[in-house]
Amino acid sequence: MFTTVLLIEKALSDADIELITTLHGDEQVAFHVLMQPRGKQDEFLRAVDDVAFGYLDRAAHEREEPQGEDAVSAAAAGLDHTLQGLRTAGATATGRVVDENPLEDLKALVESVEADEVIVLAAPHWIEGLFHRDWASQARHKVGVPVLQLFAQQD
Repeated sequence: MFTTVLLIEKALSDADIELITTLHGDEQVAFHVLMQPRGKQDEFLRAVDDVAFGYLDRAAHEREEPQGEDAVSAAAAGLDHTLQGLRTAGATATGRVVDENPLEDLKALVESVEADEVIVLAAPHWIEGLFHRDWASQARHKVGVPVLQLFAQQD
C-alpha cells in the first residue's frame, strides 16, 4: 500500500478527490490528512492573490473568513467532508486539524506513518510561492520524501 500525507487548507471538492485518488492508478493508497485552518496570518496574501487572479469579489470578502475557534471548527467540518470523500472513493483515510506548527506536525506524521510522499493541495498562493514561503516549498526542506504541489479546484 502506498502511503500519502496530504496537507490541505479547505475541504476537497469531488474533482480534487478524483485527482488525488487516481494519481497512482490501481494501487491502494492510504491517506493521512492534515487540515490547516485558514487564518488571519495569511489574509493579506490571500487578498493579493485574489486580486492577481481577478477574483475581486473574493478579495473584498477575505476579512469575513472565520477566525480563531470558528476557523478550527470550520476546518474540522472540512476535514470530515474530505475524509468521507476519500473513503467513498475507496481509499483509506485518517486525519486531523493542525492549528499550530503545521510543518512540524507534517514532518512528525511523515516519519510516524513512513510516508512515501507528501501532497500539498491548496489554492494557488503566487506571492508565497514566488518567495518559496508556500507550504510545498517549505515541506520539501523538512520531510525527506517527495513533495507534490497541486492546486485545489477553485470555487
